[in-house]
Amino acid sequence: MYIVINGGGKVGSFLAKTLSKRGHDVAVIERREELCKKLASEIPECLIISGDGCDIQFQKDAGTDHADVFASVTGDDDDNLVACRLAKVAFKVPRTVARVNNPKNERIFHELGVDAVSTTTVIVHMIEEEATIGDVITLLPLKKGRLALVEVELPTDHCKVCNKQLATLSLPEECVLVSIIRGDDVLIPKGTTTLQPGDTIVALTAVEKEEELKKVLI
Repeated sequence: MYIVINGGGKVGSFLAKTLSKRGHDVAVIERREELCKKLASEIPECLIISGDGCDIQFQKDAGTDHADVFASVTGDDDDNLVACRLAKVAFKVPRTVARVNNPKNERIFHELGVDAVSTTTVIVHMIEEEATIGDVITLLPLKKGRLALVEVELPTDHCKVCNKQLATLSLPEECVLVSIIRGDDVLIPKGTTTLQPGDTIVALTAVEKEEELKKVLI
């Protein structure tokens, strides 16, 4: 597939690296020039466009006119909506996916024909219907920054918690596992659930416990 990503920050670069490694052709549009240089050195196989993804010319430069998927994953919901609508209306992209930073905006996105999600892993699933491998990513800050919804991706090798039941793990007290994404399946965690290599865990945790959660799981 040919995929255009608007936004080259943590989420955008993660998606670009993951999808590129899986053999997809990827272009990234990023307005910050210094970040473009960094992306160009880290993922030279991707096309990096320095510009505004809400501008039709920069979308054209990125090849949006022949993209299979356009994903806008900046930290600004308005920009993500505008960029996706531009890709859909001007370039007739079959599928547009947007990162939603404020869940209250999700309904608006859907009403305008844009698939809107708030987790990085689900974005990748929606693009190619596969799981991702990575680290700890903060998906959504909650309660004025005191809580965070995070995803933790278990390694496929040397996984210290794999083949163990959740009930046997010493998780931080202020941490609740919300779901486990395994391939195409989303599992509701139970004490008897056994973790497997490559599982993606979505957890609700106190911000100060994120590092402790990482040490337990990875």
